[in-house]
Amino acid sequence: MEIFTYAGFMALLQVIGIDLVLAGDNAIVIGLAAAGLPKEQRGKAILVGIIAATIMRIGFALITTKLLAIAGLLLAGGILLLWVCWKMWRELQTSHQDETAAVEALSDTDLNADGTVAGGAPRKTFAQAATQIVVADVSMSLDNVLAVAGAAHGHPTVLIIGLILSVALMGLAASWIASLLNKHRWIAYVGLLIILYVALKMMWEGWHQVEPMVLGML
Repeated sequence: MEIFTYAGFMALLQVIGIDLVLAGDNAIVIGLAAAGLPKEQRGKAILVGIIAATIMRIGFALITTKLLAIAGLLLAGGILLLWVCWKMWRELQTSHQDETAAVEALSDTDLNADGTVAGGAPRKTFAQAATQIVVADVSMSLDNVLAVAGAAHGHPTVLIIGLILSVALMGLAASWIASLLNKHRWIAYVGLLIILYVALKMMWEGWHQVEPMVLGML
């Protein structure tokens, strides 16, 4: 199995880092959307978000892995991952207060000891929260699958492990990971650097795929 080779093992480490950070990032977005709901609706909205993210990851994985094998699309995927890096950088600028509200909503715990759970979040309806969550899930699930496929490029076992881990983290450990990233912000920045590296690597490999065609047209 390729995970027992140096290249395969390094790819696996990159995939684990990407899964950890993007699962936490996705969980925080879900928590932020659900934070503005009454307590009795909050759990339902979070469950909708996690199930939607899981289904989308599986669906995008089936499509993305085939598309990246097409000449030219690896380069496009790398460029798209640069956009993912920019989005992630902006999301890392979310205020600590907002992140705390998101983690409180996910864990149903008063972390800042203000007597409320996500009490400072703006109020919204269940339909508004669910729509916000699903729209975010579409974008973030594609980001996750693209990054994992790029990091595991050429190592199918690593890709399969990465996708299973991604689904497991979203389904079983979303609240814990969001809390971890909230307490230790540097982990998210390490993940951002890994995704940036994968994006540049995909662009480099993608360019070498299309270079003969480009030169042949000139």
